Amino acid sequence: MKQRQIPHTYVIIFSIILFCALLTWFIPGGKYVESINESGQKIVVYESVERAPQSWQILSAFYKGFIERADIIVFILIIGGAFWIVNDSKAFDIGTLSFLKKARKMEHNKFLRKIGVENFIITAIMLLFSIFGAVFGMSEETIAFCLVLVPMAISMGYDSITGVCMVFVAAGLGFAGAILNPFTIGIAQGLAGIPLFSGIEYRLFCWFVINIVGFAWILRYASKVKKNPEWSPVYEEDQYWRDLHGNQMLDLTYHTPKAAWWSSGFISIVLIFFSIFYPFTTLKIGNSVVEGLPLIPILTVCFILTSVLALRKTVHMYILNLLFFTIFFLIVGVMGYEWYIMEIATLFFALGLAAGTANGRNPNELTKLFLEGCKDIMSAALVVGLAGGIIVILKEGMVIDTILYNLAKSMEGLGQVATVGMMYVIQTLINLAIPSGSAKAALTMPIMAPFSELIGLSKQATVMAFQFGDGFTNLITPTSGVLIAVLGVSRIPYDKWFKWAWKFILLLVILGFLLLIPTVLISMNGF
Repeated sequence: MKQRQIPHTYVIIFSIILFCALLTWFIPGGKYVESINESGQKIVVYESVERAPQSWQILSAFYKGFIERADIIVFILIIGGAFWIVNDSKAFDIGTLSFLKKARKMEHNKFLRKIGVENFIITAIMLLFSIFGAVFGMSEETIAFCLVLVPMAISMGYDSITGVCMVFVAAGLGFAGAILNPFTIGIAQGLAGIPLFSGIEYRLFCWFVINIVGFAWILRYASKVKKNPEWSPVYEEDQYWRDLHGNQMLDLTYHTPKAAWWSSGFISIVLIFFSIFYPFTTLKIGNSVVEGLPLIPILTVCFILTSVLALRKTVHMYILNLLFFTIFFLIVGVMGYEWYIMEIATLFFALGLAAGTANGRNPNELTKLFLEGCKDIMSAALVVGLAGGIIVILKEGMVIDTILYNLAKSMEGLGQVATVGMMYVIQTLINLAIPSGSAKAALTMPIMAPFSELIGLSKQATVMAFQFGDGFTNLITPTSGVLIAVLGVSRIPYDKWFKWAWKFILLLVILGFLLLIPTVLISMNGF
Protein backbone atom coordinates (compact mmCIF):
# COMPACT_ATOMS: atom_id res chain seq x y z
CA MET A 1 0.00 0.00 0.00
CA LYS A 2 1.40 3.37 -1.03
CA GLN A 3 2.15 5.60 1.96
CA ARG A 4 0.38 8.96 1.90
CA GLN A 5 2.87 11.71 1.17
CA ILE A 6 2.89 14.76 3.45
CA PRO A 7 2.56 18.00 1.42
CA HIS A 8 5.67 20.14 1.12
CA THR A 9 5.72 23.39 3.10
CA TYR A 10 5.48 25.33 -0.19
CA VAL A 11 2.41 23.33 -1.18
CA ILE A 12 0.71 24.03 2.17
CA ILE A 13 1.32 27.77 1.95
CA PHE A 14 0.24 27.98 -1.69
CA SER A 15 -2.95 26.11 -0.75
CA ILE A 16 -3.65 28.77 1.87
CA ILE A 17 -3.16 31.45 -0.80
CA LEU A 18 -5.72 29.66 -3.00
CA PHE A 19 -8.19 29.51 -0.08
CA CYS A 20 -7.74 33.23 0.68
CA ALA A 21 -8.27 34.06 -2.98
CA LEU A 22 -11.49 32.00 -2.90
CA LEU A 23 -12.73 34.04 0.10
CA THR A 24 -12.40 37.27 -1.90
CA TRP A 25 -15.11 35.99 -4.29
CA PHE A 26 -17.69 35.55 -1.51
CA ILE A 27 -16.87 38.13 1.20
CA PRO A 28 -18.00 41.72 0.42
CA GLY A 29 -15.27 44.34 0.05
CA GLY A 30 -14.79 46.95 2.75
CA LYS A 31 -12.26 49.16 4.48
CA TYR A 32 -11.87 51.35 7.54
CA VAL A 33 -11.25 55.06 6.98
CA GLU A 34 -10.43 57.83 9.41
CA SER A 35 -13.12 60.40 10.16
CA ILE A 36 -13.75 63.26 12.59
CA ASN A 37 -16.69 63.01 14.98
CA GLU A 38 -18.75 65.88 16.45
CA SER A 39 -16.26 66.30 19.31
CA GLY A 40 -13.39 66.80 16.88
CA GLN A 41 -11.84 63.41 17.70
CA LYS A 42 -10.45 61.04 15.10
CA ILE A 43 -12.50 57.89 14.73
CA VAL A 44 -12.37 54.92 12.38
CA VAL A 45 -15.46 54.26 10.25
CA TYR A 46 -16.18 51.17 8.15
CA GLU A 47 -17.14 51.72 4.51
CA SER A 48 -18.26 49.18 1.94
CA VAL A 49 -16.25 49.15 -1.26
CA GLU A 50 -16.49 47.23 -4.49
CA ARG A 51 -15.51 43.61 -4.20
CA ALA A 52 -12.02 42.84 -5.56
CA PRO A 53 -11.97 39.08 -6.22
CA GLN A 54 -8.51 37.61 -6.74
CA SER A 55 -7.89 35.16 -9.58
CA TRP A 56 -4.70 35.35 -11.66
CA GLN A 57 -3.25 37.45 -8.82
CA ILE A 58 -2.44 34.24 -6.96
CA LEU A 59 0.38 33.76 -9.48
CA SER A 60 1.82 37.21 -8.77
CA ALA A 61 1.40 36.81 -5.00
CA PHE A 62 4.84 35.15 -4.79
CA TYR A 63 6.50 38.16 -6.43
CA LYS A 64 4.55 40.68 -4.35
CA GLY A 65 5.18 38.61 -1.22
CA PHE A 66 8.90 38.96 -1.88
CA ILE A 67 8.48 42.73 -2.01
CA GLU A 68 6.30 42.70 1.13
CA ARG A 69 8.90 40.69 3.09
CA ALA A 70 12.05 41.92 1.34
CA ASP A 71 13.64 43.07 4.60
CA ILE A 72 13.31 39.67 6.27
CA ILE A 73 14.39 37.81 3.12
CA VAL A 74 17.57 39.87 2.74
CA PHE A 75 18.15 39.53 6.48
CA ILE A 76 17.98 35.72 6.21
CA LEU A 77 20.43 35.62 3.28
CA ILE A 78 22.96 37.87 5.04
CA ILE A 79 22.64 35.93 8.30
CA GLY A 80 23.01 32.62 6.45
CA GLY A 81 26.13 33.78 4.61
CA ALA A 82 27.70 35.28 7.75
CA PHE A 83 27.10 32.19 9.89
CA TRP A 84 28.46 29.92 7.17
CA ILE A 85 31.73 31.84 7.38
CA VAL A 86 31.73 31.60 11.19
CA ASN A 87 30.92 27.88 11.02
CA ASP A 88 33.85 27.33 8.64
CA SER A 89 36.17 28.19 11.53
CA LYS A 90 34.78 25.28 13.63
CA ALA A 91 34.39 27.76 16.50
CA PHE A 92 30.86 26.52 17.25
CA ASP A 93 32.14 22.96 17.56
CA ILE A 94 34.85 23.86 20.07
CA GLY A 95 32.43 26.11 21.94
CA THR A 96 29.80 23.36 22.15
CA LEU A 97 32.38 20.80 23.29
CA SER A 98 33.67 23.19 25.96
CA PHE A 99 30.15 24.06 27.09
CA LEU A 100 29.13 20.41 27.45
CA LYS A 101 32.26 19.65 29.50
CA LYS A 102 31.46 22.50 31.90
CA ALA A 103 27.83 21.37 32.08
CA ARG A 104 28.94 17.92 33.19
CA LYS A 105 31.07 19.50 35.94
CA MET A 106 27.96 21.33 37.19
CA GLU A 107 26.45 17.95 37.99
CA HIS A 108 28.61 17.87 41.14
CA ASN A 109 26.28 20.53 42.58
CA LYS A 110 23.59 18.68 44.57
CA PHE A 111 20.86 21.20 43.82
CA LEU A 112 21.56 21.28 40.07
CA ARG A 113 21.90 17.50 39.95
CA LYS A 114 18.48 17.16 41.59
CA ILE A 115 16.64 19.44 39.14
CA GLY A 116 18.82 18.41 36.21
CA VAL A 117 21.73 20.47 34.91
CA GLU A 118 20.42 20.52 31.37
CA ASN A 119 16.93 21.51 32.57
CA PHE A 120 18.56 24.40 34.41
CA ILE A 121 20.49 25.47 31.30
CA ILE A 122 17.44 25.28 29.00
CA THR A 123 15.30 27.20 31.50
CA ALA A 124 17.94 29.91 31.96
CA ILE A 125 18.24 30.43 28.19
CA MET A 126 14.46 30.51 27.74
CA LEU A 127 14.05 32.98 30.60
CA LEU A 128 16.59 35.31 29.01
CA PHE A 129 14.82 35.34 25.65
CA SER A 130 11.41 35.64 27.30
CA ILE A 131 12.61 38.79 29.05
CA PHE A 132 13.84 40.15 25.72
CA GLY A 133 10.43 39.44 24.17
CA ALA A 134 8.55 41.04 27.06
CA VAL A 135 10.70 44.16 27.36
CA PHE A 136 11.61 45.20 23.81
CA GLY A 137 9.58 42.84 21.66
CA MET A 138 12.35 40.57 20.38
CA SER A 139 11.09 38.78 17.30
CA GLU A 140 13.11 39.00 14.06
CA GLU A 141 16.33 38.82 16.09
CA THR A 142 15.56 35.21 17.04
CA ILE A 143 16.24 34.05 13.46
CA ALA A 144 19.98 34.50 13.90
CA PHE A 145 20.07 32.91 17.36
CA CYS A 146 18.41 29.75 16.06
CA LEU A 147 21.51 29.09 13.97
CA VAL A 148 23.49 28.95 17.23
CA LEU A 149 21.12 27.21 19.65
CA VAL A 150 19.57 24.60 17.35
CA PRO A 151 22.96 22.86 16.75
CA MET A 152 23.75 23.23 20.46
CA ALA A 153 20.44 21.60 21.43
CA ILE A 154 21.15 18.66 19.12
CA SER A 155 24.68 18.33 20.55
CA MET A 156 23.09 18.11 24.01
CA GLY A 157 20.94 15.19 22.85
CA TYR A 158 17.75 17.10 22.02
CA ASP A 159 16.29 18.11 18.65
CA SER A 160 15.81 21.20 16.50
CA ILE A 161 12.32 21.81 17.93
CA THR A 162 13.86 22.10 21.40
CA GLY A 163 16.42 24.55 20.01
CA VAL A 164 13.68 26.67 18.43
CA CYS A 165 11.73 26.59 21.70
CA MET A 166 14.77 27.85 23.61
CA VAL A 167 14.88 30.96 21.42
CA PHE A 168 11.84 31.70 19.29
CA VAL A 169 9.10 30.19 21.45
CA ALA A 170 10.60 31.63 24.65
CA ALA A 171 10.72 35.10 23.07
CA GLY A 172 7.14 34.53 21.86
CA LEU A 173 5.97 33.72 25.39
CA GLY A 174 7.57 36.95 26.58
CA PHE A 175 6.06 38.82 23.63
CA ALA A 176 2.61 37.58 24.65
CA GLY A 177 3.28 38.53 28.29
CA ALA A 178 4.45 41.95 27.05
CA ILE A 179 5.51 43.65 30.27
CA LEU A 180 6.97 46.72 28.56
CA ASN A 181 6.81 45.83 24.86
CA PRO A 182 6.56 49.20 23.05
CA PHE A 183 5.47 47.59 19.75
CA THR A 184 2.30 46.07 21.22
CA ILE A 185 1.40 47.41 24.66
CA GLY A 186 2.87 50.86 24.01
CA ILE A 187 0.94 51.39 20.76
CA ALA A 188 -2.29 49.74 21.97
CA GLN A 189 -2.48 51.71 25.21
CA GLY A 190 -1.65 54.93 23.40
CA LEU A 191 -4.46 54.38 20.90
CA ALA A 192 -6.85 53.41 23.70
CA GLY A 193 -6.10 56.65 25.53
CA ILE A 194 -4.79 55.12 28.77
CA PRO A 195 -1.42 55.76 30.49
CA LEU A 196 1.46 53.94 28.83
CA PHE A 197 2.43 50.68 30.55
CA SER A 198 -0.24 51.13 33.22
CA GLY A 199 -1.55 47.94 34.80
CA ILE A 200 1.99 46.53 34.76
CA GLU A 201 1.47 44.66 38.05
CA TYR A 202 -1.10 42.26 36.62
CA ARG A 203 0.74 41.92 33.30
CA LEU A 204 3.87 40.95 35.23
CA PHE A 205 1.84 38.25 36.99
CA CYS A 206 0.48 37.06 33.61
CA TRP A 207 4.00 36.92 32.15
CA PHE A 208 5.12 34.81 35.10
CA VAL A 209 2.20 32.35 34.74
CA ILE A 210 2.61 32.09 30.94
CA ASN A 211 6.31 31.30 31.36
CA ILE A 212 5.69 28.63 34.00
CA VAL A 213 3.15 26.83 31.80
CA GLY A 214 5.18 27.28 28.61
CA PHE A 215 8.53 26.24 30.10
CA ALA A 216 6.97 23.19 31.77
CA TRP A 217 5.51 22.02 28.44
CA ILE A 218 8.84 22.51 26.62
CA LEU A 219 10.92 20.80 29.34
CA ARG A 220 8.54 17.85 29.34
CA TYR A 221 8.91 17.49 25.57
CA ALA A 222 12.70 17.92 25.73
CA SER A 223 12.94 15.20 28.39
CA LYS A 224 11.11 12.74 26.12
CA VAL A 225 13.44 13.53 23.20
CA LYS A 226 16.48 13.16 25.45
CA LYS A 227 15.37 9.66 26.49
CA ASN A 228 14.58 8.60 22.92
CA PRO A 229 15.93 10.93 20.17
CA GLU A 230 14.18 8.90 17.44
CA TRP A 231 10.82 9.82 19.04
CA SER A 232 11.32 13.39 17.78
CA PRO A 233 9.11 14.24 14.77
CA VAL A 234 12.11 15.93 13.13
CA TYR A 235 14.68 13.21 13.81
CA GLU A 236 15.32 12.65 10.10
CA GLU A 237 15.57 16.39 9.33
CA ASP A 238 18.04 16.85 12.20
CA GLN A 239 20.46 14.52 10.43
CA TYR A 240 21.61 17.65 8.58
CA TRP A 241 22.82 19.20 11.85
CA ARG A 242 24.33 15.95 13.09
CA ASP A 243 26.29 15.58 9.87
CA LEU A 244 27.35 19.22 9.93
CA HIS A 245 28.67 19.22 13.49
CA GLY A 246 28.97 15.60 14.54
CA ASN A 247 32.35 14.53 13.22
CA GLN A 248 34.00 17.94 12.95
CA MET A 249 34.98 17.98 16.63
CA LEU A 250 37.27 15.00 16.15
CA ASP A 251 39.89 16.74 13.97
CA LEU A 252 40.17 20.25 15.37
CA THR A 253 43.53 22.02 15.56
CA TYR A 254 44.00 24.75 18.14
CA HIS A 255 45.93 27.65 16.63
CA THR A 256 46.00 31.45 16.42
CA PRO A 257 47.10 32.89 13.04
CA LYS A 258 48.52 36.41 12.79
CA ALA A 259 45.41 37.46 10.89
CA ALA A 260 43.39 36.94 14.08
CA TRP A 261 45.56 39.47 15.94
CA TRP A 262 45.16 41.93 13.07
CA SER A 263 41.39 41.39 13.13
CA SER A 264 41.27 42.04 16.85
CA GLY A 265 43.41 45.17 16.53
CA PHE A 266 41.32 46.64 13.72
CA ILE A 267 38.02 46.02 15.51
CA SER A 268 39.44 47.47 18.72
CA ILE A 269 40.41 50.70 16.91
CA VAL A 270 36.94 50.95 15.34
CA LEU A 271 35.29 50.45 18.72
CA ILE A 272 37.53 53.09 20.31
CA PHE A 273 36.35 55.61 17.70
CA PHE A 274 32.74 54.63 18.39
CA SER A 275 33.39 55.11 22.10
CA ILE A 276 34.65 58.65 21.42
CA PHE A 277 31.67 59.61 19.26
CA TYR A 278 29.09 57.77 21.42
CA PRO A 279 30.47 58.02 24.97
CA PHE A 280 27.02 57.81 26.57
CA THR A 281 23.94 55.79 25.69
CA THR A 282 20.31 56.52 26.53
CA LEU A 283 18.75 53.15 27.24
CA LYS A 284 14.99 52.77 26.72
CA ILE A 285 13.31 49.98 28.65
CA GLY A 286 9.61 50.14 27.90
CA ASN A 287 8.51 53.64 28.83
CA SER A 288 11.49 54.13 31.17
CA VAL A 289 14.55 56.04 30.03
CA VAL A 290 17.99 55.67 31.60
CA GLU A 291 20.44 58.34 30.42
CA GLY A 292 24.19 58.75 30.61
CA LEU A 293 25.27 55.09 30.52
CA PRO A 294 28.83 54.61 29.14
CA LEU A 295 27.88 51.27 27.59
CA ILE A 296 29.93 51.43 24.39
CA PRO A 297 33.19 52.43 26.15
CA ILE A 298 32.63 49.65 28.72
CA LEU A 299 31.96 47.05 26.03
CA THR A 300 35.01 48.26 24.09
CA VAL A 301 37.34 47.79 27.07
CA CYS A 302 35.83 44.39 27.83
CA PHE A 303 36.19 43.30 24.18
CA ILE A 304 39.87 44.28 24.05
CA LEU A 305 40.71 42.46 27.28
CA THR A 306 38.74 39.28 26.51
CA SER A 307 40.04 39.16 22.93
CA VAL A 308 43.63 39.11 24.14
CA LEU A 309 42.85 36.27 26.54
CA ALA A 310 40.95 34.34 23.85
CA LEU A 311 43.67 34.79 21.21
CA ARG A 312 46.28 33.40 23.58
CA LYS A 313 44.27 30.16 23.62
CA THR A 314 43.02 29.71 20.05
CA VAL A 315 41.38 31.61 17.22
CA HIS A 316 38.21 29.61 17.84
CA MET A 317 37.76 31.20 21.28
CA TYR A 318 38.35 34.62 19.75
CA ILE A 319 35.61 34.02 17.16
CA LEU A 320 33.23 32.92 19.93
CA ASN A 321 34.20 36.08 21.78
CA LEU A 322 33.24 38.03 18.64
CA LEU A 323 29.86 36.31 18.66
CA PHE A 324 29.21 37.14 22.32
CA PHE A 325 30.04 40.82 21.85
CA THR A 326 27.93 40.89 18.68
CA ILE A 327 25.01 39.87 20.91
CA PHE A 328 25.90 42.52 23.52
CA PHE A 329 26.10 45.27 20.90
CA LEU A 330 22.84 44.03 19.37
CA ILE A 331 21.06 44.51 22.72
CA VAL A 332 22.56 47.98 23.17
CA GLY A 333 21.68 48.89 19.58
CA VAL A 334 18.06 47.73 19.85
CA MET A 335 17.37 49.27 23.26
CA GLY A 336 19.58 52.33 22.97
CA TYR A 337 19.60 53.32 19.31
CA GLU A 338 16.36 51.79 17.95
CA TRP A 339 18.09 49.33 15.66
CA TYR A 340 15.98 47.13 13.43
CA ILE A 341 16.56 44.53 10.73
CA MET A 342 18.99 46.56 8.59
CA GLU A 343 21.31 47.40 11.48
CA ILE A 344 21.16 43.88 12.90
CA ALA A 345 21.94 42.34 9.49
CA THR A 346 24.87 44.76 9.11
CA LEU A 347 26.18 43.76 12.54
CA PHE A 348 26.13 40.03 11.73
CA PHE A 349 27.64 40.68 8.30
CA ALA A 350 30.53 42.40 10.08
CA LEU A 351 30.77 39.38 12.40
CA GLY A 352 31.14 37.07 9.40
CA LEU A 353 33.85 39.19 7.79
CA ALA A 354 35.76 39.55 11.06
CA ALA A 355 35.54 35.82 11.83
CA GLY A 356 36.61 34.81 8.32
CA THR A 357 39.53 37.23 8.33
CA ALA A 358 40.65 36.00 11.74
CA ASN A 359 40.54 32.45 10.41
CA GLY A 360 42.97 33.40 7.65
CA ARG A 361 40.51 33.42 4.74
CA ASN A 362 41.32 35.69 1.77
CA PRO A 363 38.65 37.81 0.00
CA ASN A 364 37.93 35.18 -2.65
CA GLU A 365 37.47 32.48 -0.02
CA LEU A 366 35.23 34.75 2.05
CA THR A 367 33.07 35.43 -0.99
CA LYS A 368 32.80 31.73 -1.81
CA LEU A 369 31.84 30.87 1.77
CA PHE A 370 29.27 33.66 1.93
CA LEU A 371 27.62 32.51 -1.31
CA GLU A 372 27.57 28.92 -0.06
CA GLY A 373 25.77 30.11 3.08
CA CYS A 374 23.23 32.06 1.01
CA LYS A 375 22.65 29.01 -1.19
CA ASP A 376 22.22 26.76 1.84
CA ILE A 377 19.56 29.02 3.36
CA MET A 378 17.84 30.09 0.13
CA SER A 379 14.87 27.76 0.64
CA ALA A 380 14.07 29.56 3.91
CA ALA A 381 14.13 32.93 2.11
CA LEU A 382 11.86 31.65 -0.67
CA VAL A 383 9.24 30.30 1.73
CA VAL A 384 9.10 33.67 3.54
CA GLY A 385 8.31 35.36 0.24
CA LEU A 386 5.63 32.80 -0.56
CA ALA A 387 4.02 33.22 2.88
CA GLY A 388 3.98 36.98 2.32
CA GLY A 389 1.69 36.29 -0.63
CA ILE A 390 -1.11 35.34 1.80
CA ILE A 391 -1.18 38.87 3.20
CA VAL A 392 -1.04 40.33 -0.31
CA ILE A 393 -4.13 38.39 -1.47
CA LEU A 394 -6.15 39.35 1.63
CA LYS A 395 -5.20 43.03 1.38
CA GLU A 396 -5.79 43.38 -2.35
CA GLY A 397 -9.00 41.37 -2.05
CA MET A 398 -10.31 44.03 0.40
CA VAL A 399 -11.62 41.41 2.85
CA ILE A 400 -9.58 41.93 6.04
CA ASP A 401 -11.54 44.98 7.23
CA THR A 402 -14.87 43.35 6.31
CA ILE A 403 -14.05 40.33 8.45
CA LEU A 404 -13.04 42.60 11.35
CA TYR A 405 -16.21 44.70 11.05
CA ASN A 406 -18.54 41.70 11.14
CA LEU A 407 -16.68 40.14 14.05
CA ALA A 408 -16.99 43.42 16.01
CA LYS A 409 -20.75 43.52 15.32
CA SER A 410 -21.10 40.00 16.73
CA MET A 411 -20.14 41.28 20.20
CA GLU A 412 -23.19 43.49 20.61
CA GLY A 413 -25.45 42.48 23.53
CA LEU A 414 -22.93 40.19 25.25
CA GLY A 415 -21.96 40.34 28.93
CA GLN A 416 -18.58 41.74 30.00
CA VAL A 417 -16.83 38.37 30.39
CA ALA A 418 -18.27 37.15 27.09
CA THR A 419 -17.35 40.45 25.42
CA VAL A 420 -13.71 40.41 26.51
CA GLY A 421 -13.61 36.75 25.50
CA MET A 422 -15.04 37.59 22.07
CA MET A 423 -12.50 40.42 21.69
CA TYR A 424 -9.79 37.90 22.48
CA VAL A 425 -11.13 35.48 19.87
CA ILE A 426 -11.34 38.28 17.29
CA GLN A 427 -7.77 39.42 17.95
CA THR A 428 -6.59 35.81 17.77
CA LEU A 429 -8.33 35.22 14.43
CA ILE A 430 -7.09 38.51 12.98
CA ASN A 431 -3.57 37.61 14.04
CA LEU A 432 -3.72 34.62 11.72
CA ALA A 433 -4.00 37.10 8.85
CA ILE A 434 -2.10 40.11 10.26
CA PRO A 435 0.75 38.89 12.49
CA SER A 436 2.23 42.39 12.87
CA GLY A 437 1.38 43.58 16.39
CA SER A 438 1.77 47.29 15.67
CA ALA A 439 -0.32 47.09 12.46
CA LYS A 440 -3.05 45.13 14.21
CA ALA A 441 -3.10 47.59 17.13
CA ALA A 442 -3.51 50.50 14.70
CA LEU A 443 -6.36 48.67 12.97
CA THR A 444 -8.32 47.22 15.91
CA MET A 445 -7.81 49.45 18.97
CA PRO A 446 -9.61 52.53 17.54
CA ILE A 447 -12.64 50.22 17.13
CA MET A 448 -12.39 48.09 20.27
CA ALA A 449 -11.53 50.83 22.80
CA PRO A 450 -14.60 53.07 22.21
CA PHE A 451 -16.85 49.99 22.08
CA SER A 452 -15.56 48.73 25.45
CA GLU A 453 -16.13 52.19 26.95
CA LEU A 454 -19.76 52.16 25.79
CA ILE A 455 -20.53 48.88 27.58
CA GLY A 456 -18.53 49.76 30.72
CA LEU A 457 -15.64 47.38 30.01
CA SER A 458 -12.17 48.45 31.14
CA LYS A 459 -9.98 49.67 28.26
CA GLN A 460 -7.10 47.93 30.00
CA ALA A 461 -8.97 44.61 29.63
CA THR A 462 -9.41 45.40 25.92
CA VAL A 463 -5.66 45.97 25.61
CA MET A 464 -4.99 42.66 27.40
CA ALA A 465 -7.31 40.88 24.95
CA PHE A 466 -5.27 42.40 22.11
CA GLN A 467 -2.01 41.50 23.83
CA PHE A 468 -2.82 37.80 24.23
CA GLY A 469 -4.58 37.55 20.88
CA ASP A 470 -1.53 39.04 19.21
CA GLY A 471 1.01 36.87 21.00
CA PHE A 472 0.19 33.18 21.08
CA THR A 473 -0.79 32.45 17.48
CA ASN A 474 2.40 34.10 16.22
CA LEU A 475 3.97 30.76 17.14
CA ILE A 476 1.91 28.82 14.58
CA THR A 477 0.42 31.07 11.87
CA PRO A 478 1.99 30.58 8.41
CA THR A 479 1.52 34.29 7.69
CA SER A 480 4.21 35.12 10.24
CA GLY A 481 7.37 35.84 8.29
CA VAL A 482 9.47 35.38 11.42
CA LEU A 483 8.05 31.91 12.17
CA ILE A 484 8.55 30.75 8.58
CA ALA A 485 12.10 32.15 8.61
CA VAL A 486 12.90 30.45 11.94
CA LEU A 487 11.59 27.11 10.68
CA GLY A 488 13.50 27.59 7.43
CA VAL A 489 16.89 28.23 9.02
CA SER A 490 16.25 25.42 11.53
CA ARG A 491 15.19 23.03 8.72
CA ILE A 492 11.87 22.14 10.33
CA PRO A 493 9.00 21.48 7.85
CA TYR A 494 5.95 23.61 8.65
CA ASP A 495 3.60 20.61 8.70
CA LYS A 496 5.69 18.89 11.38
CA TRP A 497 5.92 22.09 13.38
CA PHE A 498 2.13 22.54 13.20
CA LYS A 499 1.57 18.95 14.30
CA TRP A 500 3.85 19.50 17.30
CA ALA A 501 2.69 23.02 18.20
CA TRP A 502 -1.11 23.05 17.87
CA LYS A 503 -1.87 21.44 21.25
CA PHE A 504 0.65 23.72 22.94
CA ILE A 505 -0.85 26.81 21.32
CA LEU A 506 -4.37 25.69 22.22
CA LEU A 507 -3.27 25.38 25.86
CA LEU A 508 -1.81 28.90 25.76
CA VAL A 509 -4.96 30.32 24.14
CA ILE A 510 -7.13 28.79 26.89
CA LEU A 511 -4.70 30.10 29.52
CA GLY A 512 -4.97 33.57 27.97
CA PHE A 513 -8.77 33.52 28.34
CA LEU A 514 -8.51 32.45 31.99
CA LEU A 515 -6.08 35.31 32.66
CA LEU A 516 -8.53 37.76 31.07
CA ILE A 517 -11.39 36.91 33.43
CA PRO A 518 -9.88 38.70 36.49
CA THR A 519 -9.54 41.90 34.42
CA VAL A 520 -13.36 42.06 34.34
CA LEU A 521 -14.38 40.58 37.70
CA ILE A 522 -11.68 41.92 40.05
CA SER A 523 -10.73 45.54 40.78
CA MET A 524 -7.01 45.91 40.11
CA ASN A 525 -4.56 48.78 39.84
CA GLY A 526 -4.69 50.27 36.34
CA PHE A 527 -7.92 48.45 35.38
